[in-house]
Amino acid sequence: MNHKVFKTLEYDKIVERLSALSYTESGKQRCLDLKPSYDLLKIQDMQEETEAAMLRIIRHGKLDLSGIADLHAAMKRLSVGGVLNMTELQNMTKLLEVVRRSKRYDSEEKDPEFHDCLSDLFFGLSDVPELYTEITRCIISETEMADDASPALKAIRRKMHSINDKIHEKMNELIIKAGQDGILQDNIIAMRNGRYCLSVKADSKARVPGMVHDQSAKGSTFFIEPLAVVNLNNELTELELDEAAEIEKILAFLSGLATTHIDELRADFKNLTSLDFIFARGTLAVSMNAVKPSFNTNGIIKLRSARHPLLDEKIVVPIDIELGDAFDLLVVTGPNTGGKTVSLKTVGLLTLMGQAGLHIPTKERSELSLFEEVYADIGDEQSIEQNLSTFSSHMKNIVNIENVANEKSLILFDELCAGTDPTEGAALAISILEDLKGRGARLMVTTHYAELKLYALTTPRVENACCEFDVATLSPTYKLLIGVPGKSNAFAISQKLGLKSHIIEDASRRLDKEDKDFEDVLSDLEEKRVALNTSLDEAKRAEDDIVKLKESLSKKNDDIAERRKKLIEEATIEANRILSEAKDLADETIRDFNRYRIETPDLKKMEEKRAALRKKMDAQSDAVAAKAIVTEGIKDPSLLHIGDTVRVHSLNLTGTVHTLPDKSGNLFVQCGIMRSNVNISDLSLVTENLKPEKKTAKRSVVTGLSKAASIHSEINLIGMTSDEAIAHLDKYIDDAYVSHLESVRIVHGKGTGTLRSAVQSYLRKCKYVESFRAGVFGEGDAGVTIAVFKK
Repeated sequence: MNHKVFKTLEYDKIVERLSALSYTESGKQRCLDLKPSYDLLKIQDMQEETEAAMLRIIRHGKLDLSGIADLHAAMKRLSVGGVLNMTELQNMTKLLEVVRRSKRYDSEEKDPEFHDCLSDLFFGLSDVPELYTEITRCIISETEMADDASPALKAIRRKMHSINDKIHEKMNELIIKAGQDGILQDNIIAMRNGRYCLSVKADSKARVPGMVHDQSAKGSTFFIEPLAVVNLNNELTELELDEAAEIEKILAFLSGLATTHIDELRADFKNLTSLDFIFARGTLAVSMNAVKPSFNTNGIIKLRSARHPLLDEKIVVPIDIELGDAFDLLVVTGPNTGGKTVSLKTVGLLTLMGQAGLHIPTKERSELSLFEEVYADIGDEQSIEQNLSTFSSHMKNIVNIENVANEKSLILFDELCAGTDPTEGAALAISILEDLKGRGARLMVTTHYAELKLYALTTPRVENACCEFDVATLSPTYKLLIGVPGKSNAFAISQKLGLKSHIIEDASRRLDKEDKDFEDVLSDLEEKRVALNTSLDEAKRAEDDIVKLKESLSKKNDDIAERRKKLIEEATIEANRILSEAKDLADETIRDFNRYRIETPDLKKMEEKRAALRKKMDAQSDAVAAKAIVTEGIKDPSLLHIGDTVRVHSLNLTGTVHTLPDKSGNLFVQCGIMRSNVNISDLSLVTENLKPEKKTAKRSVVTGLSKAASIHSEINLIGMTSDEAIAHLDKYIDDAYVSHLESVRIVHGKGTGTLRSAVQSYLRKCKYVESFRAGVFGEGDAGVTIAVFKK
């Protein structure tokens, strides 16, 4: 792809920004060398890498790859058996530290089955622990070897410390003595050429026996090594040579160890620089809020809410652009500073970025086509000062494009054939566009020529577009509108900038009638478009309101269903509680009855218990009545029948339907002693009976309690005839069974056995009696029959 277009479309600024996001020198260079590709598989692989890095950054933050130095030279020396210095070896430990950091970053993925296109790069990293441990043990910094690097080095340095102490002790003695004699310039120990010296005054140098190593610039001071420490200094120098030799041995050992792991180190360096390059692309995508585009080979471009990546996201106006599907040539018109050139550059730059494996700042589902070449003739000089030389320069560029363009080319022209006679320029522009379109190229051109607008209106597969201009505020909105030709609005802009109105009116009169008619058509189209957009916006808002209302209604129905379910559950629990209480009350009452059968009952306590029982029953009855199910709103008169129970809402009374509704829906309802004429709209059917009359229940309970209080567990029939006895026995059995007695004792005497036979014959037929038997000793023997009731 031609490199000139990189500067024209500012692609070079994108890769510079990308390079600034990289950590390593190798990664930065790869960013700067990044060029668009025409290999679709390679592009898709790079797009997947960028997406994977972006998603990891969103989940776990940026991958910190700082601290990696360029190890190409060190690796090369190792491969030929060279020895590395301490700086190079320490750079290896920094590389291995970054490896460890990167592996920890990869391990933050919680899913053990997680795998993306970057997983293999992370998996291929090796932290070589034995090499890392040995280097960090031996080397403290880039200039310092640890004493414990080897036993020999430790011994040498111990001797050096000892000799150093002796030298300082001797030198301090000499300084004290010479200081008292006044022959020293400074009372300090100086170091010259690696030897310890005294700073002696020039006129006293003969008084200090030793070797002169240096003198001051003015010659007033001589640096003399006293004879007393010459041997010590010599010995120290020899030890320093031994130290250097031992350090060299250690470096050779460490370099040999590194050589055994050179393959792992090379793989680490390669993988980390690759990750650096990929994560720089991912970081750029995150910073631009960019997405992965899809690609086709059909020359179709569809950009949704595209933004120029070098403009501030907060102020740039997104544009929707299509090219290559319904039309192959897009003619963009509109006022200056309205955004035509930015739209042009956006299409070209995003195409270059996409084919370079970079995400583009658009919405999801944006689509790019694969182009072999992108050509752009975009001039930065947009003023009336353009002259023939400028026209010639642009035409030379156009000729070059004409010579090589084909169906795999995307061509962008800004102000095509401007800077010359408008009539000739427009004709020439149309011919150039027609020729390039005929070759199958995809083209986008900006212009002010009305002839090109007409050409787009009348030519197949050519479409107009404009950068919207708000006539009310006399300012551009920077929105790109496809399908609508734009006006240059020169008169409106000039008036806004202060040009006198009579000049503008005079200019307007000088326009040809055809030009005026054409501009009037454009103005009318623009007004209709604005009105249509307004209607569409209102329809969209109404649709959104309907969706929200539907969602709200659905939520409300869900709430009602949930509330209904909850009420049913609560009612079930309440019913179980009432049944449980009723059972407990019944059991307690039966126990009392059984106890009263044996003992003399306390009627006052029995009455108190009866009143408490009645109060609780009334409360439950009121609750049931209050919860009667009411069917709201009677709309069909045929649902009403004479005798139906209804609720009169206006009177808050319950009554009975007395007559059927007439044509107007009016009818009579009997509410107690009051007969009311009401409308069916004021009625609701009551589908549960109201609570039962209390008097009946009260009478029943009182009767039961009265019987329970007076009944005995024994009846005496002696002296009665059979008929009389059976009559008394029948009533007694009924009362005893109602009173819940378990058994009774019937005294009939022994006599002739006639009465006993009649009693037992009756008991056999009685439906309440489970069994009966003759009395045993102590119960009255054969003169008594014991009857047991059914439960």
